[in-house]
Amino acid sequence: MPEQLLIIKNITHEGTGLLEGLLHKHGIATHIEDLSQGGTFPDPRQYKAVVVLGGPQSANDETPVMLLELRQIMKVLDEDIPYLGICLGMQMLIKAAGGTVIPCPEREIGFTENSGNPYQIELTAAGRADALFAELGSTLPVFQLHGETVRLPPSGTQLLASGSLCHNQVVKAGTNAYGLQCHFELTRSMFSELLNIDSDLKRMNHTKLLRQFDELNEEYNFVGRKLMENFLKIAGLL
Repeated sequence: MPEQLLIIKNITHEGTGLLEGLLHKHGIATHIEDLSQGGTFPDPRQYKAVVVLGGPQSANDETPVMLLELRQIMKVLDEDIPYLGICLGMQMLIKAAGGTVIPCPEREIGFTENSGNPYQIELTAAGRADALFAELGSTLPVFQLHGETVRLPPSGTQLLASGSLCHNQVVKAGTNAYGLQCHFELTRSMFSELLNIDSDLKRMNHTKLLRQFDELNEEYNFVGRKLMENFLKIAGLL
């Protein structure tokens, strides 16, 4: 019997985070491929749902690995397979759907904008009505770590949530393929590791970032787990 959920890691340290606990809790069978360790993106038609995580690559890279990833996500859309893409996974989704990936007007890094305002997203009317955000508020705090953003294609996608700098933050392609530009999946241990790996975060004040994470932790955990749980329900895995 095929595995139920396919998880694609673009880089080892950007893992499943809060999603992992839900998978264990509900006994959801998964298959994980780490593309940075020689893994490959298998045929998504053999799985009930697909999750593609973040990474330092660009959706515009024309490497064999990224071109294969793009082709497989196109199959996801063609076959209407439930999909959740985070950061790079979101950008790959929009490129597969016919949109474009472009540099951000301002790189979004951390919990706050350069102005000091917290990063947060506002749900659109479509987002408030979508099952992905069931039982969640219309304004949500987020962590950001990206230098590229997306332009949506003329048709076939919906904007579910927007941000003040990079407008397109949560998108939906087709009936059940979702992309999150922002991060909802981080655990504290995952975040602590990321601080010492990511080139942008390494230059920032780690004490301040950890304090910001801890201050936000209760709400961040609730939102992240609920959103991931909602996706698993959409995918028919719960």
